[in-house]
Amino acid sequence: MTEERRYSCETAADTLAWINDIIHFLTPYFSSFINPHVVNFFKDKLWENVNAEWIDCLRREPVQNLLLIPSGVVQDHWPASLKEFILKLRSMVFCQDQADINMALPSLQMTSINRVIAQGMNGKKRHEVEALSAVVSTVAESVRAHAIVDVGAGQGYLAQVLAFQYQHPVIAIDACSHHGMVTDARAERIKKHYTSQMVKSGSGIQNLNMPKTITCRVLSIESLKALVETSVPRDELDQSMLKGENQEDKGKLNRHGGGDANNRPPTVLAGLHACGDLSVIMLKTFLDCRDVKAVVSIGCCYNLLSEESISDGESQCGFPMSRALRTTGLSLGKSARDLACQSAERWRNLDMHAGIHNFELHAFRAAFQMVLSKYYPEVAMCTPSIGRKGKALRRRNQRRSAKSELHLKGSTCPVRQNFPAVVPAESKTEGIFGSASETQSGEISSNERAECEGIKIDNKFSIFENFCHSGLSHLGIKHSHDVNLQSIWKEAEPFADLIGPYWSLRAALGPLLETLILLDRLLFLQEQGSALEAYLLPIFDPNISPRNVAIIAKKIDKDLRSS
Repeated sequence: MTEERRYSCETAADTLAWINDIIHFLTPYFSSFINPHVVNFFKDKLWENVNAEWIDCLRREPVQNLLLIPSGVVQDHWPASLKEFILKLRSMVFCQDQADINMALPSLQMTSINRVIAQGMNGKKRHEVEALSAVVSTVAESVRAHAIVDVGAGQGYLAQVLAFQYQHPVIAIDACSHHGMVTDARAERIKKHYTSQMVKSGSGIQNLNMPKTITCRVLSIESLKALVETSVPRDELDQSMLKGENQEDKGKLNRHGGGDANNRPPTVLAGLHACGDLSVIMLKTFLDCRDVKAVVSIGCCYNLLSEESISDGESQCGFPMSRALRTTGLSLGKSARDLACQSAERWRNLDMHAGIHNFELHAFRAAFQMVLSKYYPEVAMCTPSIGRKGKALRRRNQRRSAKSELHLKGSTCPVRQNFPAVVPAESKTEGIFGSASETQSGEISSNERAECEGIKIDNKFSIFENFCHSGLSHLGIKHSHDVNLQSIWKEAEPFADLIGPYWSLRAALGPLLETLILLDRLLFLQEQGSALEAYLLPIFDPNISPRNVAIIAKKIDKDLRSS
């Protein structure tokens, strides 16, 4: 097996070399894994695109081993070529383990969000805001910024922590006016709490920064640049910083400097999961707007990135950003961008039953596509969305499982109530949909398990039938008795156990595609030369928040460098 190469993105040359290796690796798999849509799995016989030895091996694997493939976990008994594919792929993925932020930013001081500011946040959002607010505050202090612009602010969680807890002037921009109203209402409640605390403590009423909300759909560099240049006028800054005329605030203004020659304050752009092209617009505005001294951006929704470029050769699209990558003519396409959103951590943390359920949903949807292709070809051509049928099926399965447990408690079924989480590797199975003989270690077969759980193999068709009726209804199509669902399922079911292996191998390419997008953004900044510094930093726990890589960039100012 070939020795793994260690990759670096410290310099533009390093980053470009990494990108080139990724493109070289991915190119052969665009036709077999990346471009094909999984809804066409049965119709186009997508399993035939995969090495037969790989498929033959993986269709016998326990579900949990399949779920580990996107994380780069291989089994010793797998074919050497399969192991090499997975390990080589994984060696090129940017490591998204949460960084030691204090080591990367030595002056950072992270504080826990108090319960008043945290009100309304779920655990994931609190984790994200707590880490990102500390990073943004540290970066803002390092460039002596007077203001922070939270782009795609949502309900203002990040903006409020930066304003109330870290005492930065903050402008919160979001396209939704309702979000702006929610942000303002929450800020007023937080302000009342802080004011009440100050009165109780007898410390006197001190100035409190309130986020300024702006409702605007940012669609271009020009629009964001205009917002940055006009949202914090110099006189408003003086008023907010010197309100009360106390010496502490005057000292803060002096420490931060007096803004640029145009009397506009230095600014930092921040974005927590700014969607699609919005993260790209932030990075380009950082370069184009002299007021913006730094940017901290965590992107998401790569599926919404644009890839169309205009004719004059200057890219206005979301991907690729870097000059080097634009010269290659590489285009990802929608399927690849969708795939880049896959999370290895989410797959790895699924239990066996959730994994089986996910693969079942893919099988039902792919079989439903066969129905559309055969009976409603004009609808099938546009690969329609039929809504999120997974939740309804999941609730049905949960109810069925609950009934099964009650049945098991009162039954004499020889099967243990707590089934093993992993089927032994040496067991002889026919996959996640098929039957199985008793394992060599004496474990129960899947037929016996299904029987004791009250689930019959034949019941798969009735679930598929309900799935189809629901899907047709969602598309506004009245079900016709001429549609033979039984024959469609009979044609698809023998290959249903191949969809798990195929999807797992395909999903393994997702983190690599995300790495390519992140490195392209970093290279775009590195191509500007020594006028700025830029780096990637995973600041969240990927098990909590998979889109966890922040792009941090700062313009190098001679005065700042010498200070």
